Amino acid sequence: MTQRIVGVIGGSGLYEMEGLTDRSEHRVTTPFGEPSDVVMGGTLSGADGSGESTRFLFLPRHGRGHRIAPHEINYRANLLALKQLGARQVISVSAVGSMQEDVHPGDVVLVDQFIDRTRTRPSTFFEGVGVVAHVELAEPIDAALQEALYRAAIESGARARKGGIYVCIEGPQFSTRAESDLYRSWGATVIGMTNLPEARLAREAELPYATIALATDYDCWNRNEASVSVEQVIAVLKKNVGMAQAILRRVAGRLPDPEASPASTAMKHALITAPDRITPEAKQKLAGLIGRYFP
Repeated sequence: MTQRIVGVIGGSGLYEMEGLTDRSEHRVTTPFGEPSDVVMGGTLSGADGSGESTRFLFLPRHGRGHRIAPHEINYRANLLALKQLGARQVISVSAVGSMQEDVHPGDVVLVDQFIDRTRTRPSTFFEGVGVVAHVELAEPIDAALQEALYRAAIESGARARKGGIYVCIEGPQFSTRAESDLYRSWGATVIGMTNLPEARLAREAELPYATIALATDYDCWNRNEASVSVEQVIAVLKKNVGMAQAILRRVAGRLPDPEASPASTAMKHALITAPDRITPEAKQKLAGLIGRYFP
């Protein structure tokens, strides 16, 4: 039996899954600070009978009890903590608002592009360390991981859509109606507050990344619906947790090989700083990310 390790960033209830065995808790410290919470580990056997098992590392994005606002999350520590624990790819489970009439509350969207409207969040590991890197990000979502999640969603009975644009706003406030109309004019499919800088940092950490976006509302552009409220989001999200768990159970035995992903070697040609100009301190801080590229 083979086993792969995948990080899952999402709500605190995701790890309460039927069939999850060998459970464990991991308290992790990173050179970039503390992650949102302890990481919950557990193993799932593939639902397709392939004999493969997957080790899931669940990290509550907002902390257990939803204590951390979107703009206050230590995204760098979250991604690095998962990598330090052995994760080779990352799945994001995220509540989003729908920006399109044909994406209904309760639908699942496997997005493949992002628009960044955040303002105050550190979005790179290469800051204040004296090392410059320019990573390629034209395709921020790993196509093979997206396809596996899409097939798992369909087989789980979800109304699912493959492809779409996720516009990430700073929050914690929801959008104004003028902003919502603007994002629709850009072709946005869904709107959320968390998947950036996650996707950027996952690429710098050489972790293939994909998003399960769970639509909870129509944002405020839809004049025929009540404006988005916390109560509405939570009510739909509770129903969506079960769907997200079903998708993860189905995908457990069919995760793509992370080594086949372009993301797994994303930093190979991204480092610009001359090796002899990288300080020992910088090498130590970045070792868990790109240590294999240091002479």
